[in-house]
Amino acid sequence: VQLQAFGGGLAQAGGSLRLSCAASGRTFNGYTTGWFRQAPGKEREFVAAISWNGGRTSYADSAKGRFTISRDNAKNTVYLRMNSLIPEDTAVYYCAADRRVLGKSVDEYRYWGQGTQVTVSS
Repeated sequence: VQLQAFGGGLAQAGGSLRLSCAASGRTFNGYTTGWFRQAPGKEREFVAAISWNGGRTSYADSAKGRFTISRDNAKNTVYLRMNSLIPEDTAVYYCAADRRVLGKSVDEYRYWGQGTQVTVSS
């Protein structure tokens, strides 16, 4: 599975962005998809994950109530809607996929996209 994340950019604090993760190579169906982020000088951290059929989701505490993960398997795309952005959300955001269910660890995902930069100004 090849993944491509896009939709990042510059936003003001309190604003919104929607990230997309498009899959190619084989069907996205059957894969849990997760979003991670990595800020400069920090380790890559879990943000959110969604099961292969969209029936289950999981969020990091920092994302709960502000971010929403969703998917459209017909379009082979997973989305991360980010509202009420804060400067601490500034990072490179990566999408990842694996057949395991709702992993929260980097090691639990086999396939990774290239990342998209999100910058939130105060």
